[in-house]
Amino acid sequence: MTSTLPDMRDVQPVPAAAVAPPAAELAVRDRLARLVGDPAPASDGAAAPNVFAAGCASRVVLDHVTSKWGVLVIVALAETSLRWGELRRGIEGISEKMLAQTLRILEADGLVHRAAQPTIPPRVDYSLTERGQELAGHLIPLVRWVGSNAGDIVGGR
Repeated sequence: MTSTLPDMRDVQPVPAAAVAPPAAELAVRDRLARLVGDPAPASDGAAAPNVFAAGCASRVVLDHVTSKWGVLVIVALAETSLRWGELRRGIEGISEKMLAQTLRILEADGLVHRAAQPTIPPRVDYSLTERGQELAGHLIPLVRWVGSNAGDIVGGR
C-alpha cells in the first residue's frame, strides 16, 4: 500500500509576509497607528513605523526611557545638572550599578550629557540634552500623576 500523502521534505513553508493579515487586524493596526500620529499606517499590510509594530526601534527607546530608573534620572535632571553622587543620594533605592548603567544608556541615546572636568578629584556633571529636556517635559506630568494616584492604586489592591 503506497501513501498518497506528499513527502514533507518537499513542502516549502509559506513566508509570513505572503499571508495577508485579516481585515480586522489591519483595522486595529491603522487605529493604533493613528493614535500615536503615525504618518504611514499599515493598511497595506507592511510593518508601519510606530510603537505598536514589533520591530520598531521605538521599542528600544521606550524600554530605556520608561524604565523605573530611566524616568527618575531624567526627571531628577530636568531643572539642573547634577553630579553622580547627588543623583545617587537624590534617587533613593538606586544602586551604584543601576545608576551607572542608566546614565550610560541615556547618554548613548542622546538624552543625557556627561561633562567630565579634568580636576583632582575628577568631577563629572550630568545634564539633559535638548532632546532630554523635551522628554522631561512629557515625563514630569506622568510622574506627578503617578505620585498623586499611587496611594489609591496600590492601596486599592
